[in-house]
Amino acid sequence: MAETADIAIDPLEPRHLVPPQDDDISLNEKLFAFMWKKPSKAWMALLGLALTLLGVLVVSIGYTIYKGIGAWGNNQPVAWAFDIINFVWWVGIGHAGTLISAILLLFQQKWRTSINRAAEAMTLFAVCCAGIFPLLHTGRPWFAFWLFPYPSTLGVWPQFRSPLVWDVFAISTYLTVSALFWFVGLVPDLAALRDSSKTRLQRTIYGALSLGWRSSGRHWHNYKIAYLLLAGLSTPLVLSVHTIVSFDFATGLIPGWHATIFPPYFVAGAVFSGFAMVITLLIPVRKFMGLRDVITDRHLENMNKVILATGLMVSYGYIMEHFIAWYSANPNEAFVFINRAVGPYAGIYWLMIACNVITPNIFWFKKCRTSIPIMWVASILVNIGMWCERFIIIVTSLHRDFLPSSWGMYSPTIVDWGIYIGTIGLFSTLFLLFLKFLPAVAVSEVKEMQWEIKHAAHAAHADAAHEAH
Repeated sequence: MAETADIAIDPLEPRHLVPPQDDDISLNEKLFAFMWKKPSKAWMALLGLALTLLGVLVVSIGYTIYKGIGAWGNNQPVAWAFDIINFVWWVGIGHAGTLISAILLLFQQKWRTSINRAAEAMTLFAVCCAGIFPLLHTGRPWFAFWLFPYPSTLGVWPQFRSPLVWDVFAISTYLTVSALFWFVGLVPDLAALRDSSKTRLQRTIYGALSLGWRSSGRHWHNYKIAYLLLAGLSTPLVLSVHTIVSFDFATGLIPGWHATIFPPYFVAGAVFSGFAMVITLLIPVRKFMGLRDVITDRHLENMNKVILATGLMVSYGYIMEHFIAWYSANPNEAFVFINRAVGPYAGIYWLMIACNVITPNIFWFKKCRTSIPIMWVASILVNIGMWCERFIIIVTSLHRDFLPSSWGMYSPTIVDWGIYIGTIGLFSTLFLLFLKFLPAVAVSEVKEMQWEIKHAAHAAHADAAHEAH
């Protein structure tokens, strides 16, 4: 690399996304090292904690099935509560993976490399957590197949005007396409794992999963086409899934819900919370797995810029909600927003404003965008704020609606908290297992980008030498 050291570097040129000093062999060793070595005590402790929380989920779900959803805090008028709050929150978190992978791939944004694999995995695990809530919300989850249009001699078909059915089709489609997109991207790396396996069992498992990949020109040609097609198929899902989730509210006549701003507002909020969760997870991952040279500060800074942009969109949505409530001259609509700010749940409302409106604006400053502690704390606050937003939208619109005689209060039970905390355990368990048994970084894409960097450096050196002569 002595040749490239002589090239003058423009101070305004962005930092490299991948360090150019590694070759393919050293990248394999670096990016597969965590998978081959014996599990560390820290990883085992985290897995033990995650499994404990997963046990809480199993117990809470078992108790819910045994007692019915009367074990939850749902009541009249707050019939939608923790189940739908957490459903919408988890679906939103799952948005960033598809956005990072599919849309940024189609727009040829190279900074998606190194972070797309973990983000895609996060999408799948978050959607799995989200799917638990509407299933239990029906009260009889063993009849969940009624929601699908299966051939029936009785002619009983799902009620396609029901938001529950919309969610089933949206989530199942999103999960299927995201899983295919994730697996297709994994195939070259699974083949690399097969070839560098240390035991016969590892070679057999990774060999079966790699589908006979031999890195031939034909294989790469088919891979690129399939990957782009799935990216094109996934891109509309980023908009459609959370748009359909927003229709669960926007098509109702409840004050505070019946708003045309909900679809874009929900999509922006989903990307906002999703990118925040990616940062929350990737900062510890890159530290403990030794991936600072691959998941660089530039990756994190670019994600903070997306958080800033989507945070401004969410803030605009809040402003428009209040403006339309005033402009409509509808007393019921206006009361909902006054009640949110000064009513019994005002503390949660102002926490939402602090986390979702004020916190992202620190990323206007480069020092904050590039400070690891600041961005990690901010990402956690954003996810807290987005959970509060879901709580405010659902509970404050339902607990005081049109008739004062029907007003009531809502408070979650220990079973509600058990299921929510348990889904965090499920998500954490799946993510920790993913980090241990599959590459957290798209190795083949990092190698491709590294080759491009080296090729550009040699070309620049050749041009400089030609001009000197």
